[in-house]
Amino acid sequence: MAWPSRPSYVPAGTVLGSVHSFDTSTGVDGPGTRFVAFLAGCPLRCRFCHSPDTWYQRSGRAMTVDDLVTEIRRYERFIKVAGGGVTLSGGEPLQQPRFTAAVLRRCAELGLHTALDTSGFLGDRATPELLDATDLVLLDIKSWDPATYRRVTRTGAVAPTLRFAHRVAERGIPIWIRFVLVPGLTDDPANVAGVADFVAALPTVQRVEVLPFHRLGAHKYRELGLPYPCADTEPPTPDLLDRVRAQFTDRGLVAR
Repeated sequence: MAWPSRPSYVPAGTVLGSVHSFDTSTGVDGPGTRFVAFLAGCPLRCRFCHSPDTWYQRSGRAMTVDDLVTEIRRYERFIKVAGGGVTLSGGEPLQQPRFTAAVLRRCAELGLHTALDTSGFLGDRATPELLDATDLVLLDIKSWDPATYRRVTRTGAVAPTLRFAHRVAERGIPIWIRFVLVPGLTDDPANVAGVADFVAALPTVQRVEVLPFHRLGAHKYRELGLPYPCADTEPPTPDLLDRVRAQFTDRGLVAR
């Protein structure tokens, strides 16, 4: 989508965000047809990341909350009729918590369904006000095993994500879990079982999306002059996908 024109003067106190891009999707980033804004900046460096162009906030365009809401309102009638809403994704939207909270609040005031797509690693930055304006959390749990989590993300630990998941569930907010299945990295049965056991104990999880690894972002690494960590990794076989989905469904979860 084309960028809106920006005013040359931004009043003091205006909340600014860095937005990498925005697009529409259907049934992928929440229910119905969605306006999806991809915010720039992410603290993780996942080996299988397909959007290295969103890692740094400087790679985005500075926008005010009004800027982004103006774009959203161009699609307002369409997404309401289609039973959709607005999803803030990334990058990592919780790297810009004030901007994210303000946009979600404005969308909620417009009567739009809101979704937050996050790894949960920066979940402690999500204020009660931000969560009050969130109708759905798309939570990407990278791994359960600590050593695997570090291999996947190259930083941090899974504990902040788990802490955030509990906060979201305690507030009664629906959750869609996302788990990226990477052969030789996240597919160990014990690792999957750890995620599945944790997720099964969260009362507001509506479904689990087992996302098969793909190489669709490889060209971005080449364009940025970066080595692609998963160049030799093959997508999961149908049998492996079935096994992993079964580890979730065996615990009473809806997996797809």
